[in-house]
Amino acid sequence: MQKTFMAWGAVFMALSVAIGAFGAHMLEGKITADEMAIYETGVHYHMIHGIAVIITGLAAGLFGESRKLFWAGVLFSAGIIIFSGSLYVLSLSGIKWLGAITPIGGVSFIAGWLILMSSAWTRNRA
Repeated sequence: MQKTFMAWGAVFMALSVAIGAFGAHMLEGKITADEMAIYETGVHYHMIHGIAVIITGLAAGLFGESRKLFWAGVLFSAGIIIFSGSLYVLSLSGIKWLGAITPIGGVSFIAGWLILMSSAWTRNRA
């Protein structure tokens, strides 16, 4: 679990940088300011939660693997794909109904953080 989440977190981070650079250099003047703001929100949350996936892997290495850490990492990953992915597609395509699935990714992020907190809180103290 540790290596898997750390590797996927690094992939998510590399993609967030590439997607952010693409937006900054290739989309300027091609999409509206509102669409660019939506795109940038996707990149922002993508980066934060890429780091969260790495943190989850580190926690598994430090404290041992657990179902809670597994689900935290899965939910952060799903949130990146659903939340950020829907914002990228929405901003580039204008398909408005995608805004209806974006909150599913947001709930995934929140659940991931709560499960990570629960994992930390319930660890045996030495």
